[in-house]
Amino acid sequence: MSPRRNRQHGGAKPIDRAGGDRYGLEQTEEWRGEDWVVRQVGGGGAAKHYRCPGCDQEIPPGVPHVVAWPQDGDVDDRRHWHRACWNARDRRSARLQRSRNAPRY
Repeated sequence: MSPRRNRQHGGAKPIDRAGGDRYGLEQTEEWRGEDWVVRQVGGGGAAKHYRCPGCDQEIPPGVPHVVAWPQDGDVDDRRHWHRACWNARDRRSARLQRSRNAPRY
């Protein structure tokens, strides 16, 4: 008798009913007098390194986070935030300064 196999071989991927296989649902929030589109990104959807504008720390691949951009903006206006930093965005200052040779993700 051969051993039991627990992994799937090929076939269709399971469908995530919560809004897609990689990204969460978008919602609109008001911040600084304008509407922002906010999307929750799960760990599976985070494939690159990003720099959080709230704390100026790196968000490594595989870490769930938030993507936010102005509703009137385009793709270049998107910013990737830690969830805690996005929730505390009104209490954090934007006076952080990076050195000249710091990477800008």
